Amino acid sequence: MTKTNKTGWTPGNPVDWQPETQLVQGGILRSNFGETSEAIFLTQGFVYDSSEQAEARFKNEDPGFQYSRFANPTVSMFEDRMRLFEGAQEARATSTGMAAVTAALLSYLSAGDHIIAARAMFGSCRYVVETLCPRFGIKATLVDGRDLDAWRDAIQPNTKCFFFETPANPTLDLVDIAGVSKIAKEIGAKVVVDNVFATPMLQRPLQHGADVVVYSATKHIDGQGRCLGGVVLCDSEFLTKHLQDFFRQTGPSLSPFNAWVMLKSLETMPLRIKAQSATAATLADYLAGHKNVQRVVYCGRPDHPQAALAKKQMTGGGQMIAFEVVGGKEAAFRVQNALQLIRISNNLGDAKSLVTHPTTTTHFRLTQEQRLELGINDGLIRLSVGLEAAVDLQADLDRALAKV
Repeated sequence: MTKTNKTGWTPGNPVDWQPETQLVQGGILRSNFGETSEAIFLTQGFVYDSSEQAEARFKNEDPGFQYSRFANPTVSMFEDRMRLFEGAQEARATSTGMAAVTAALLSYLSAGDHIIAARAMFGSCRYVVETLCPRFGIKATLVDGRDLDAWRDAIQPNTKCFFFETPANPTLDLVDIAGVSKIAKEIGAKVVVDNVFATPMLQRPLQHGADVVVYSATKHIDGQGRCLGGVVLCDSEFLTKHLQDFFRQTGPSLSPFNAWVMLKSLETMPLRIKAQSATAATLADYLAGHKNVQRVVYCGRPDHPQAALAKKQMTGGGQMIAFEVVGGKEAAFRVQNALQLIRISNNLGDAKSLVTHPTTTTHFRLTQEQRLELGINDGLIRLSVGLEAAVDLQADLDRALAKV
């Protein structure tokens, strides 16, 4: 997502840099050794020059570090780079993507509040909204996120938060970020968006009116299947009033080593997403024409049920494809088991192409009725396109689909 530089641009202002530059140079903190690559600060704590300085640190009167559960130089570099990339005022890195989702929601909501969420979402996110929140007296309502009227009709006097994924896992349903944000602002509710499928390269929810964005950095941000991580992005008010104290006291912190891996991954993210998206578009077209595939969903195709919305709020189709094979679960298993390059894994966003069967993996905890309501049929396969050559991936799919 390349932006036009503003008048008055200067090389020293990271906010004015293109995303490609921000992801290489943003947030760098160099030690007195003057290292080129970002340093890994593997330390739990930090020493102080005096008792007075320690007191000032804990009063937030001195800007230095105290304890790596609160903040760490390597983690801070990752947070600052993500903040610049997303166009947010603040960022807090977490140990996993689900830690980011949970922190964003539970730091803000209290007993007696009400949350509205799109029902098409990752199984663990649905657990947090539908099972965990009610345990703490937070009422939850699930709606068809594609229908703006459904959001409006679900509002209660105590509605405080709207939460959704777009595109959704695994069906690639879209939610109108600007439309939902407008409804939320009318009642003073916050909008929290899980943007993991689109990544900041293809979609910026804050620009469309969202208040908080969450990511599983495990996916495209790492992009090579190595480390777990997550991040919450928001404005300074949300951080100060809600997230910061929750984060500090409950400790969902990202390890410095994982933060360093993510920092290095961000340097290549534009190249990876561009290449993966191009291959995904090719494969989606191929799958759409295959006799053993009865449905293909890809955000970059004109036959996506919400193609106009995809064009409005995304700058590309991404690297996720959902396709349904003829013959249900048995046929889907035959296809997956016959693949040689593309491997079976419930991860996504990797440099290696991966498939999973949502009915029996990521969404197996849902009832059959709930899955069918979301469009997750037994023949549905989720494909995360990697960096392999498109011709090789197509040949692999062709051999496997012959097994149907």
